[in-house]
Amino acid sequence: MDFDAIVIGSGISGGWAAKELCEKGLRTCVIERGRHVAHQTDYTTANVDPWEIPHGGALTHKFKQDNPLITKAAGFAGDTKHFFIQDKDQVYIQKKPFDWIRGYQTGGKSLIWGRACQRWSPHEFSAPQKDNYGIEWPITYDQIAPWYSYVESFIGVCGNKDGLEAMPDGDFLPPFEMNCVETHMKEVIREKFDRHVVHGRWAHLTEPREHHLAAGRGKCQSRNLCMRGCPYGAYFSSNSSTLPAAEKTGLLTLISDSIAIEILYDEATQKARGVVYLNTKTGEKKTIEAKVIFVNASTINTNFLLLNSKSKRFPHGLGNDHDILGRYICFHNYRGNAHGTMPGFQDKYVYGKNPSELIIANYRNIQSNKMPFKGGYTLFSGAYRARDGAEIAGIGKSFKAQLRKPGKWQVYMYMQGETIPKHQNQVMLASDAKDKWGLPQVEIQVDYDANDEAMVADFLKESEKMLRAIGCENIETSDSKQAPGLDIHEMGGCRMGNDPKTSMLNAHNQLHQCKNVFVTDGACMTSTGNQSPSLLYMALTARAVAFAHEAIKQNTL
Repeated sequence: MDFDAIVIGSGISGGWAAKELCEKGLRTCVIERGRHVAHQTDYTTANVDPWEIPHGGALTHKFKQDNPLITKAAGFAGDTKHFFIQDKDQVYIQKKPFDWIRGYQTGGKSLIWGRACQRWSPHEFSAPQKDNYGIEWPITYDQIAPWYSYVESFIGVCGNKDGLEAMPDGDFLPPFEMNCVETHMKEVIREKFDRHVVHGRWAHLTEPREHHLAAGRGKCQSRNLCMRGCPYGAYFSSNSSTLPAAEKTGLLTLISDSIAIEILYDEATQKARGVVYLNTKTGEKKTIEAKVIFVNASTINTNFLLLNSKSKRFPHGLGNDHDILGRYICFHNYRGNAHGTMPGFQDKYVYGKNPSELIIANYRNIQSNKMPFKGGYTLFSGAYRARDGAEIAGIGKSFKAQLRKPGKWQVYMYMQGETIPKHQNQVMLASDAKDKWGLPQVEIQVDYDANDEAMVADFLKESEKMLRAIGCENIETSDSKQAPGLDIHEMGGCRMGNDPKTSMLNAHNQLHQCKNVFVTDGACMTSTGNQSPSLLYMALTARAVAFAHEAIKQNTL
């Protein structure tokens, strides 16, 4: 064997797989399709002043014309565009509109993620089966809770222990402070609606612990320039945290600029024996072998790889005996937005650039399904004070003086809604269209449904009520109608489950039909819940590696 383990992808879950495998003594190769990005060294705009960035960070009309998709992504600008791929670099077929946001480099999208780290509630694991909108999860909250704690402690998550059923407490560092308007929101919404406005849970080192400092990570400076790459290592990324931990063992090999195109299946052993990858600079194909393979290429690319891994035993993709692979793709519903102007509080301002937001914990369908839709939704919210001059035009001394005056307080809310796994929401391989490397293009057929529409309508109504109750004026609510995918939370296609007839993976994230292949990125998700998913990917990965390592020791893998 060339290696003990292969990990495909170096992003949030792939970095965790590498760390855990290496720390358990396994010689591990990570295959990353993008370029190599070194922590600190390659964060080229991290400490650059706005006037040093071409066009002040704004995008040219030509660039927007050439990249109508990626320029819609949250956080995409002139100072961050080098961490996203441009539209031409991976074409795909939208059978229905789908905005596929990608970041190909060492660390993947862990350099540009939103950093929200809520735990799923016990209800989110049980609701799909209980309320008849999905299959049974093969694990419970109690089984994953210790792994949540393990991950939270290592990466550093700030937040407050609020004792909420809808959003369980974790192992937290101190939260960022609420400002005066946010505190007002919290009090009024609790009193009038019995809903909970709480500190968000964010992967930021507000007060680093000893092991964070020992790893070379430092305290968050509240610059809110996170997506440029953090030279302090103050937010969690693979580059600043898990990959350095893996490298420290001396057992890590990282291969960049290389696309994993096929997992090789051995008919005799009924196991995967290795991975074929293609060097994107030379076009050369190579094969490496290992005892165990972790697939963490991100949801759609993971589905692509498994679908493209065909053999006599699996002519429709590795482990795919039942046309489940590539199906039940889902996402988070971000369409609803609301904001208003808050009068008063004119003698108060804020210091620093808080990189966090508040969360209004899910208040729908927790105990029982009483709404005209299935599932629930989390709200992200906050208050800020705009500059008075931001709404006027001008030049010169008087204009600059006006810019120094703080304006009125603004309050916003937006939704992150659960969506229903549906058989027809699918990722496929095109039968005739190829990409620039000669690989099949991905076809994506994913859409909203009546459940999503009803959830958006409820959010718009309830957010307006809450904004009005706290005293806001000039309230506006809107449905963006944005295509699925722009949430960047695509999930499913290779889902976990107890029954091999209706799922691809078991409770340990193993392929039912190929036991030495594990999938622990978003593709493994049985349902979406309403919380941000990345923390769960990390916890599932650590748990799966522990299982795989024990199986290797017992010679049962």
